[in-house]
Amino acid sequence: SSVSAAPERERAPLPSPRLAARSATMGRMHSKGKGISKSAKPYRRTPPSWLKTTTAEVVEHICKFARKGLTPSQIGVVLRDSHGVAQVKNLTGSKILRILKKNGLAPQIPEDLYMLIKKAVSVRKHLERFRKDKDAKFRLILIESRIHRVTRYYKSVKALPPTFKYESATASALVA
Repeated sequence: SSVSAAPERERAPLPSPRLAARSATMGRMHSKGKGISKSAKPYRRTPPSWLKTTTAEVVEHICKFARKGLTPSQIGVVLRDSHGVAQVKNLTGSKILRILKKNGLAPQIPEDLYMLIKKAVSVRKHLERFRKDKDAKFRLILIESRIHRVTRYYKSVKALPPTFKYESATASALVA
């Protein structure tokens, strides 16, 4: 006698959790990347027991570096690498930019916007020498669109005055 067995359907393997996370990750604004790697902050929010630096000394260092012309992220790197301060917020209770604002040393333009403007100025300078560089021209358009987007955000959170406007002609003066 012939017994007809119903053919079993093959199941597709389930995607790994890492791939599932990647599909939900938002992509970069102007590139294909959907990277998920990032740095991890220490779990404990208290300063380490071996750190003998006081809050007043750290604030003093931050103000000294800001007067030298370092950006808040550069100050954080110097404190981490040379002074053993992993997280300024854990030691002082406030972030580097807040300390700078309290002491009247905060930059007029937020750091990320400043770096974007600096990059646009350098690309524009490159384009003056190499007028046929179509890729640089395209990248400049992308950089400037990011500048306009970030500017709109900073105006909405009142970090920039409402009269601030990015203009390529005056941009080099902002960065100088």
